[in-house]
Amino acid sequence: MKRNLWLVLVVGMYAQLGAQTHTEKINKEFAFEKRGSHNALMIANINGNIKVEAYPGDKIQVEITKRIQGKTNERLEKGKTEIQLGVIDLADTIILYVSSPCNHFEKSNAREGRTQRSTTWRYSWEQHGRSCHESYDYAMDFLVKVPSSLNVLLSTINEGDIVVENVKGVVTAHNINGSIRLYNLMREAEASTINGDVDVEYAQNPQSDCRFYSLNGDINALFQKGLTASMSFESFNGSLYTNIDKLEHLPTQVEKKNNDKGIKYKVNNNRYKIGAGGAFLDFETFNGNVYVKEKTN
Repeated sequence: MKRNLWLVLVVGMYAQLGAQTHTEKINKEFAFEKRGSHNALMIANINGNIKVEAYPGDKIQVEITKRIQGKTNERLEKGKTEIQLGVIDLADTIILYVSSPCNHFEKSNAREGRTQRSTTWRYSWEQHGRSCHESYDYAMDFLVKVPSSLNVLLSTINEGDIVVENVKGVVTAHNINGSIRLYNLMREAEASTINGDVDVEYAQNPQSDCRFYSLNGDINALFQKGLTASMSFESFNGSLYTNIDKLEHLPTQVEKKNNDKGIKYKVNNNRYKIGAGGAFLDFETFNGNVYVKEKTN
């Protein structure tokens, strides 16, 4: 077993030594053609970090660090050409994504229940029956400054974390293999990841519903003193910890949902009222604890 591990380490080391790396900076600035409180920035990354922070300006300032790694110069040059920043300008919404031969970023209609449909943007990995594999590795790290009132929708898949600071608009963040950290929030938020922690800190307690989820990680939520909300907690291998005194256990709730397969019932007996009640805060993990706290000063 030790010999096999040693062989893996040696092969990995020589693979790294034989690879060539290219790094470049991409700088862009965007302005909304149609301005309003509904303005939004969507970033759909694949490999890499996303950090968004608010600043006093009225434009979106984007700095991207693009990294390509290939075992030959030909593969490196191919990656430099094929991996590009994609931009979709919808007048009131700016969408940034990764353009590559092995994916297609598109608008799709997702079904909600038996009759409702919602429009969303997503990657399509289908290649009409063909397998597609890049002959190089790549990552793109986004560092973005936005107007403080902007709404942001962020996602990444591998090799990256999502960080949002001081944004006053609605924040939505989805990750697969990485953490999510949201600081100084003032409105409703949704954050979910598969492998990583979710850390949330509010500068002003939310007035609308929020949802926070991690499959394999902890959720740490910090609110201002005097939080009033309704809360739901669900975990398979985790526990709920809080320093909130005014926590009242609510009766068991049975939720009924329609989908293509029929009617689905979900029983939730971990429901609470905090203070006088208010916005609904939904916390869910599978292998992780949930920490819901108020600031003490």
